[in-house]
Parts: sequence; C-alpha cells; structure tokens
Amino acid sequence: MHRWSQLFIPTLREAPADAEVASHKLLLRAGYIRQLGAGIYSYLFLGNRSINKIIDIVREEMDRIGQEFYLPALNPKEIWEESGRWSGMGGNMFRLEDRKGAELCLAMTHEEIVTDIARKELRSYKQLPQIWYQIQTKFRDEPRPRSGLLRVRQFLMKDAYSFDLDEAGLDISYNKHDETYRRIFTRCGLNFVVVEADSGAMGGSGSQEFMVYTEAGEDLIVSCPESGYAANMEKATSQLFPVTEMEPTSDGMPELVHTPGKASIADVAEFFQISPASDIKTVAYMGQKKDGTGKTVEIPVIAFLRGDHFVNETKLMAAAYVSELRTMVAEELALYFEGPAGYLGPIGLKVLPAEKGDPRCAFVVIDKGLEGRTNMVGGANKMDFHYRNIVPGRDFTWTRVADIRNVNEGDLDVSSGKPLKIGKAVEIGHIFKLGNKYSKSMGASVLNREGKEVMPIMGCYGIGIERILTAAIETSAATNEGKSYALPPAIAPFEVVVTITNIGDAALLAAGEKVATELEAAGVDVILDDRDERAGVKFKDADLVGIPYRINIGRGVVEGKVELVDRVQLTNEDHSIDAITAHLAGLLLQAKLEPIGRSKPQ
Repeated sequence: MHRWSQLFIPTLREAPADAEVASHKLLLRAGYIRQLGAGIYSYLFLGNRSINKIIDIVREEMDRIGQEFYLPALNPKEIWEESGRWSGMGGNMFRLEDRKGAELCLAMTHEEIVTDIARKELRSYKQLPQIWYQIQTKFRDEPRPRSGLLRVRQFLMKDAYSFDLDEAGLDISYNKHDETYRRIFTRCGLNFVVVEADSGAMGGSGSQEFMVYTEAGEDLIVSCPESGYAANMEKATSQLFPVTEMEPTSDGMPELVHTPGKASIADVAEFFQISPASDIKTVAYMGQKKDGTGKTVEIPVIAFLRGDHFVNETKLMAAAYVSELRTMVAEELALYFEGPAGYLGPIGLKVLPAEKGDPRCAFVVIDKGLEGRTNMVGGANKMDFHYRNIVPGRDFTWTRVADIRNVNEGDLDVSSGKPLKIGKAVEIGHIFKLGNKYSKSMGASVLNREGKEVMPIMGCYGIGIERILTAAIETSAATNEGKSYALPPAIAPFEVVVTITNIGDAALLAAGEKVATELEAAGVDVILDDRDERAGVKFKDADLVGIPYRINIGRGVVEGKVELVDRVQLTNEDHSIDAITAHLAGLLLQAKLEPIGRSKPQ
C-alpha cells in the first residue's frame, strides 16, 4: 500500500510566476513535474504514475491492431535527406555531429525509419498490411517553449505507421486507427471532438485531428453544432456573405485616385465610403520551395483577398506549393510591386507562369471571395494613391484561385447554412493518409499479385501522451476557476485517497488502515494519507493532486461511517465503513463503462 508519509510529493502553495496556463500551474503545484530548462521537464512520482497509466491504455488499444516497435531517436542525416526533410524541417530539428564529424539529428517523427525497414524487409503483397507503432521520446527545437507540457522540446509520442497495397487497404488501416483513437481517448475520460485537419509537413491527403476544447489551446476549431461540421481553422470553409457591388465611375475602367495617408483597410473604406469587402487586400510573402535540383529557393508569393478577410498562411502555403512563408521586406516590395507598403495592389504585377523567366514575376493567389467581383478598390503601387473600378480577371491576372482565408465567427456553414462558431482547442491526436510520399522518395516497393513492383501506400498516426494529461487537467480546472482539478480515474495517479483526519486518534488510524487495505484487496488504486498534518492541509493537498475520490476518516467513525467526496461529480456522502469498498468499486466500474467520451462540436 502507498502511504503519503513515505512518498515524495512536493506540493507548492503558489505556482512559479512564469507558469502560464492552468495545467502548467497545477502540475507544478501538485508536484507532478519540475522544470529543468526551457521546454524540458522532469516527471516526478505522481506525474510518472499518470503518464504510465496513459501509456498502458494506449498500448493496450494499439496492441489490438498493431505491433509495437522501439526505434532510435538518434538518426543519421542521410536517411532524412532521402525524403527531402533534412532541410524541409528547418530549425525545428535538433542537429548534431559525432566525434567523426558525421551529421545526425534527434528524431521528431519516424516516417523515414519505418520506410527504411519496410524497403529492406517487405518483398510481397502477402506481407501486407502492416501496422507498426512505438511509444517513445521525441525532440523538437521549439522556438518558444510555453504553456507547460503543451509546448515543449522533449515529449512522449505514440507514433504508428501503416503499409498497405492500395488505397482501399489504407482506408481500412486509417479507419482502424480512427476507431482505436476514439477508444483510447474515451477510456482516458476526455471530452473530445474529431475535426478535419491540414497534413502539414507530414504530407499526404486525408487528415483528422482529435481535439479537446480549452482556452489553453493554440488551435482554433470552426464548428456547427446543428450539422456536426468541425474543422481546424487551417481547413475550415464557409459560405461567403453576398456583397453589393459598387457602381462604376466614368467609363468603368481603373481610375487613379489620390488617397493621402490612407494606408489601412479601414481608412480606405472610410475614404471611398465603401464596405471593406469591396477593398482588395494585398499580402506579400517570400516562400520556400525546392527547385529542379532539389535546392531550397525563395519565390515571391502574393495573396489577394477581400478587405474584410484575413489570409490563412497554411492554406496559402498549400495553394502556392511552398513549405514556409515570411513577410516581404521593403526592398522586396520595391522589386515586385515598385510600391510601398499600405498602397500595394494587383494591377501591373508580373505573374507566373505567363511571365516565367522575368525575375520580377510572382506566384499570385487570389481568394475565391474575389471571383466574379467588380468595381473594387485596390492599391496603385504608388504612395498615396489607389485605383477604383478594378475588375479581377479584366484588370489583373493570377496564378491560382484558392480558398486562402480564415473563417470568421458567424460565417455560415456550407451544408446547413447555420452560423459557425470558433473555439480554442488543444490537439491530442492526429491521423494522416500519407500515400506514397515516403515509399516513392525512399524506394520502397513490393510485388503485387501480378508480380509487378508497386509502392506501398502509407499512413501515419500520432498521439501526444502528455497532452492527454494536460487536456484532462485544463478541462477540469476550467470548472473550478483554475484552482484545482480532478483527473478521470483511469489516468489519475491514484483512484482514491483515504484521508485520516487525525492520526493521533487510534480509532481513526485503525479505521483508515482497514478501509485502505480493503480497497487495495478489491483492486482499487489507493493511497493512504497517514501524515501528521491538520485535516485541512490534507484535504487541500488531495484536491491539488487531482485524485478523483477522497474518503475522509473522521468523527463519523464512532457511528461506523466515513465520508466519500466525489470530486468529479462534486458530491459528498456518508457511507458505512463496511459498504464503502463495494460502493467505490462500483463507481469506478461505472466510470470505465460510461466515460465522458466524444463531445459534439461547440
């Protein structure tokens, strides 16, 4: 039996000043973690118990569909060069040299490594499908570690990889992971939602994120409760509100207008007495991509959209086929626009691919919201001047039309026509259909039924282990003003704490020992608080460390009763000493049968 008096549980009255979100503060105060450096944490006794319980659930569910591996965190440069991600990962990858000067990295993910195993070992369609997974430490050179365990440089991930003969097989593997993830997060007691997502640096096509709504989250989820639609902001779409077009002036052709000091969208709209939706917003970037030799180069990427919309850089990168974006500097604006910031516009730009070869030509993307528009206002690429009567397609051209805008709160859902809502959330899992991106670049192939060499179709599936813990704390803390929390029993360091209010009273001490012993015999994960402390101190500590049930051994013992405090349901009841074990075991069983489970979009 675990006795609090014999354990290292260094609780704090106050959180360190630099602790930000609720989970960060509470994990430090509860003695779960201690910080070693920026984004680097030690897991102490309680934290490690919770992490191990989460890992046990993940492993148990993943073993139903896959095989567990353990892959090296230290990877040679060459394997990442084969996929093109040695340079593609940029500064996020930890890189080092060994004593012989060979370059290596600390792996952020393991697509390359499993593909290397597959190309060496898989020869025939008879060996497919395969699902391989591991639970392992990952490393990311996070530029701004923050929010405790939510944004760190060393973390635990369950990453899985599937290999199938064709797309139909990939669909089966993908759906298996979808179902498995729902079981994992449900068993962990999380209230989660599944959303459409962007594949990012992983590549591939289909992608879903498993999210938990919390104000500590860094992702924005767009959802419609009526239709069930939910998507990450990077993938979300909506209906466009209709716009009343301006009447043309003079002959309806672009007219140069002096607009001194009117550099912002709001100032321009006020000057022309128009809606911002009739102004053309210009956003100019330099984007990174590979040239024909595999070298990383920069190209100008220019986006045009309605003045009342904001560009979504993830959507824009996908539309322009670039991996990174940075804002153009003044010298670059002068080169491609021959104009100053605040007065940039589309007329006169040299556009790919029509003017390919001209060093001033740019990859121009217009948002779908500009299609079919007439008589708009836009910058004239000249200080203190704008054009009006601009008609997209007549007065300027582009490389591509795409949805590159952020959805706004209150926009209408495409399917239901109902208003969309936007909420913050934290990602706890992500599944991808990778296709043959890695098998093709790294030369993995098998013989199909006809004896022809084909490339296996891959999938990738990740779960952030610590994020399950932090998401559970954030969700619970939100109902208690961030001061304390109660973890779901399945992932709490202990399911119940038996608190002896006064160990100097022999009757209370004996009763506490009896109850704790019976609970342990019944398979309940129990800790006995036998410290020589005031009852109030013990109650606060028990609440602080997030144990969901507390049995108070106090004055009611003379009547054969103890108090059960349910910190999940926020109730407290007296029960007989003889019946408390069976009652609590029943509550824990019910929690396993009917956990919180999946949430509806908010």
